Amino acid sequence: MADVAALAGVSHQTVSRVLNGHRSVRPATREKVLEAIAQLGYRRNSAARALVTARSTTVGVVTTGSPLFGPSSTLIAVEEAAREQGWYVSVATLRQYDAATLHNALEHFMDQAVEGIVVIAPHTDVADAVDSFRAPVPVVLIAARAIQPDVPTIPLAVDQRAGTRLAVEHLIELGHRRILHVAGPPDWLDAVEREDAWRTVLTEHGLPVPEVVVAGWTADRGYMVGLDLAQRIKAGDGPTAVFAANDQLALGLLRAFWECGVSVPDDVSVVGFDDVDGSGHFIPPLTTVRQPFVDLGRRSVALLLAAVAGGNPAAELIAPELVVRRSATSPHK
Repeated sequence: MADVAALAGVSHQTVSRVLNGHRSVRPATREKVLEAIAQLGYRRNSAARALVTARSTTVGVVTTGSPLFGPSSTLIAVEEAAREQGWYVSVATLRQYDAATLHNALEHFMDQAVEGIVVIAPHTDVADAVDSFRAPVPVVLIAARAIQPDVPTIPLAVDQRAGTRLAVEHLIELGHRRILHVAGPPDWLDAVEREDAWRTVLTEHGLPVPEVVVAGWTADRGYMVGLDLAQRIKAGDGPTAVFAANDQLALGLLRAFWECGVSVPDDVSVVGFDDVDGSGHFIPPLTTVRQPFVDLGRRSVALLLAAVAGGNPAAELIAPELVVRRSATSPHK
């Protein structure tokens, strides 16, 4: 900083004000300092600054490392939102979801002096393990589950139940009465919420609740389920609509139906969940529920920084959106 000050012909304090964004520096002076910084290749010593200010401006993020669209999109959204606020991100990826592994990751963050932690918890085991850890810093838990009383984490999620209601009620409004659910894994919080909401909506409308088909998350599993469903549909005893727990399952269903000569949406309607990149180019374009992952990232960081500043932010649910395309229509009589 002394070298920058000397080259720019200003005081050490002026360089500090420019680096910290103070408005009291004249534009011409600020420009001289920035030019000197660029010429000298100056970089702020974050470790030294943290020692002086007792602030690391670092957020720890715990993730399961899943390549699936939801968890990976959430991680990207959180990291981008933190950078927008001038905060650093340290990521810990878990391959095991037991309490001991999670606690080791959280203790590692404590050694790094992080000021807050965001936990992306798609699995029930991860969420339960976080509940048992009493961190000395604020923790935002991104998990699709009911709020747990007497737990110090700050819950945040996209409202999976609301998204499911949008999808299923859309099919009901189109006239469908036999709506099957192809579900995700039972140890995933999102999958549990979507299946439960599907049952609730059908029951509220007085419709039969068929046995759920537990498939997982992949297009391969959707394809295998679709081959079986296609035969039932052609025999006249299958569903008139399928609500798939994610878009990859829906993609597999569409492929299987096409191979078996079952027309979507003429013979059966299909609705997915997530609105993955490219779902508008499926054949036919997929009606699905869009999860606002950018908003999720921004809200998680906003909640965390509010808690770091001494606030007491409340739990939040972010509303999803139904994207209507051409894979669902009224059933043929």
